[in-house]
Amino acid sequence: MANQKIDKLILQMENYLECWKQFEHYLNLARSKKFSPEDESQFLELKSILTQGLEMIMSSIDVSYPSREEIHALISSAASIRLVSELGESNLRNMENQWHKIFIAWQSILGQLKVQQREAGSKSFWDFLFKRKS
Repeated sequence: MANQKIDKLILQMENYLECWKQFEHYLNLARSKKFSPEDESQFLELKSILTQGLEMIMSSIDVSYPSREEIHALISSAASIRLVSELGESNLRNMENQWHKIFIAWQSILGQLKVQQREAGSKSFWDFLFKRKS
């Protein structure tokens, strides 16, 4: 049962990380100043998914970094693609740097979950093997 929980959490984390990649895509659109009203709408939807996904993940596992506050700060600082596009280059680089730190932290957590998954799978295999011999 614990193995199924880890499997579901890993899938959730992988989907969440794909959303984080999309966030960076929108930062690049802002930098290029080539975006449409549809991009703005999709960006708002993405921020909703990121915020809700954060709460779902944090309710499942204990995460000390990245913190909820850091993630909220980054998402809040990107109110729209248009506003991000109006930031100075140094502010945009700072935002990208913060995004990168958070992205890498989530990747690390995903790696830790995959280790737990492998260990749980290994234990299940050995438990199964020894139970059959009994």
